[in-house]
Amino acid sequence: MQPMIRVENLTKRFAGLTALKDVSFEVKRGEVVGFLGPNGAGKSTTMRILTGFIPATAGRVVVSGVDVFEDSLEVRRHIGYMPENNPLYMDMRVSEYLRFRAKLKGVPRADRNERIDDVLGMCGITDVRHRIIGQLSKGYRQRVGLADALVGEPDLLILDEPTLGLDPVQIRQVRQLIKDLGKQHTILLSTHILPEVEMTCNRVIIIHHGKVLISDTLANLIKSTIEVEVRGGPRDAVQAALRGVTGVDAVRVAAGDGERVRCVVHPKTGADPTEGIFDAVTRCGWKLLELSPCRTSLEDIFVQITREEDEAEEDRRDQRRSLLR
Repeated sequence: MQPMIRVENLTKRFAGLTALKDVSFEVKRGEVVGFLGPNGAGKSTTMRILTGFIPATAGRVVVSGVDVFEDSLEVRRHIGYMPENNPLYMDMRVSEYLRFRAKLKGVPRADRNERIDDVLGMCGITDVRHRIIGQLSKGYRQRVGLADALVGEPDLLILDEPTLGLDPVQIRQVRQLIKDLGKQHTILLSTHILPEVEMTCNRVIIIHHGKVLISDTLANLIKSTIEVEVRGGPRDAVQAALRGVTGVDAVRVAAGDGERVRCVVHPKTGADPTEGIFDAVTRCGWKLLELSPCRTSLEDIFVQITREEDEAEEDRRDQRRSLLR
């Protein structure tokens, strides 16, 4: 099946500054993908290119089988875009605004009322349909922005920081709305709230310094480990005993001072070797001091790989400086 989004070697330069460097990735139909990165990483630039708001310097972008650079108007018919700064007409009433936007997006006149009723219901704003947008709370205005993105019945939703500036209750409401929308639409979601990504997305793409660092499913990235501390056994013997437990994929020795050995155990997918670890340690006559299941968070992964890229980028700058001397 053809992917919903295919980005190939995308590059964007602004007056000597390279914002994107040979970025490539795909988003399959029906996926909800978190598009992550620190401030200035190139996320919003990528989204603006995908939606036809700005041109690329080089590369190729195909959305729903249509090349963005060859037919941007056709691409926009397939996309519902909610930018970071939600651009609403504050003096218009909600229903009036959505009718105006539906007309711009080519929704047939005979279908507009029904479509507007549908998106008002989907976004939970039917009760404020006659209110002036500027008098609504930030949470309701975000919902109006989502309704705007949906009114043209797009295949793809691109949401840039949809929960920016919301309180915890509003964030929870918008998050649930995005989860519900993900059952019917392909969604590319940019946010700095990483727990939100864990709860709503199937896959993540992490970008930094204009490059894609990682593109993988959350199931592959976020894996459980077990921390084990043993007293009384030699380091190599403890590691070998733990490796021999059914359901253990790998064992890494984190610390060992001769008296105590601390290991991180990686279970096989779907396995729970905690009971086997306990049995193996006691069978060898050692003392088990700790047996703690742990879970790597998306935040841990994000911080680790962006820090490594920052260090690598600094090394590259040092090499360039040394060449210029």
